Parts: sequence; C-alpha cells; structure tokens
Amino acid sequence: MENTATTTENVATEGKLKFCKFCGEKIPEDAVLCTKCGRQVEELKKTSSDTPNIVINNTSSNVNTNTNQVSVAAMNNGRAKNKWVALALCILLGYFGAHKFYEGKVGMGILYLFTGGLFFIGVIIDFFALLVKPNPYYV
Repeated sequence: MENTATTTENVATEGKLKFCKFCGEKIPEDAVLCTKCGRQVEELKKTSSDTPNIVINNTSSNVNTNTNQVSVAAMNNGRAKNKWVALALCILLGYFGAHKFYEGKVGMGILYLFTGGLFFIGVIIDFFALLVKPNPYYV
C-alpha cells in the first residue's frame, strides 16, 4: 500500500518537476540549484529593485591652457622655403647641391658639391622628397 501512496504523490508532483541539465535528476520546477549535484540550472531572475541605480556625475571641466604655443615657423627658426624654387634648383643645379644651399644646409651642400650630388642618387631622392613637401615648407 505504501508503494501506491508514494507513486500517487510522484504522479501528483511530476507536473511540477524538471530535469537537471548536468546530472539528469528530477528536481522541482522552481529550483535554481540541483538537489543532487548542487550545480546551478537556471539564471537568477533580476527584478528592478535588485538593479542598483548608478549615478555618474562627470563635472570635469578642463581649464588647462597651453601657454607654450609656438608656431611651426618659430620652432624651425622661421626659415620658410618655397617648394618650387627648391625643386627648380634641384633639377638644374642639384649636382652641385644648390638646393641644399638654398635650404641653409651648408654642410650637405658642400658634400653634394664634392660628391656630384652623392653620385646623382641623392639628387633623385631629393627630387621626390621635394615633390611631396607642402608649399611653403620649413627647414
């Protein structure tokens, strides 16, 4: 008789049972943890009262100012050079380093003068370098 009583209780409660995802044991439908293996089978449902209210007060006002504002020309001793003049000197007299003397690079000008524009390879490199520079450019 006891067996029939327990089976009727199981049948009555089977509608309220589910299976554990991990061990396969029958557990109550509203259980969050498995009663056999102890693992979590469902996510906890959060209510709006569980969620904390986050308040961000970002009142950062940057009042720093750069007092060392120096123009590009002043940083480079203000030697603005015309791109087209330097390019013409490079084409016509680059073998002698005239474009280097124009830029104020006397040491490189003398090197170009004695090496024939660094064996003309330096002149070719300088030609393409001058083509991509802005006008005016600062030396």
